[in-house]
Amino acid sequence: MRVVVFGATGMVGQGVLRECLVADDVTSVLVIGRTPTGRQHPKLREITIPDVGELAGVRDELSGVDACFYCLGVSSLGLDEATYTRVSYDYPVAAARLLAEVSPDATFVYVSGLGTDSSERGRVMWARVKGRAENAVLGLLPNGYAARPGFIQPTHDVVSKTRWYRLGYAVTRPLFPVLRRLFPNQVTTTDLLGRAMLRVARQGSPRRVLSGRDLA
Repeated sequence: MRVVVFGATGMVGQGVLRECLVADDVTSVLVIGRTPTGRQHPKLREITIPDVGELAGVRDELSGVDACFYCLGVSSLGLDEATYTRVSYDYPVAAARLLAEVSPDATFVYVSGLGTDSSERGRVMWARVKGRAENAVLGLLPNGYAARPGFIQPTHDVVSKTRWYRLGYAVTRPLFPVLRRLFPNQVTTTDLLGRAMLRVARQGSPRRVLSGRDLA
């Protein structure tokens, strides 16, 4: 498979990128983002662009790809709805629209989150915005999927860019086996999430909104 990853410097994206690089059936990985990953690998190629919503310059690069994993995101804390919408709706929908034009049969997995509001009318701003993005992706691509992970424990040296998240993950790491047993549908790891997304790219899924055991 030829795979594209958006947002490979974030925690989820780091995990997805790692799993793509170690998968035998992934022949090439193109990373598109605002900052380089700093990784070196024979399969890996990176394109750094200043605005992820403006993808005309990478149109040819996305032609004929087999899968696109969209992991770019931002916390809604401290952001107004317009700013959050720019990153969490405009950016992923721009990528999905381009894939629909140049690689319409590709699998596109958009990572949203547990609690996303597909009605687009709820009171929680981030859930509304991500619900709109999910609905747009599912409407644009026949092989479009929305992944809704809950708590994600970083593994294999994956690190969150957010300091408070890093502290939280350090505290919960010893408790993770217990959390996993108590809440199997709400707890996963970065490597399990990456493998689940690859599994969907390989064989599809009867459900287009993926959560719980779909991502384990």
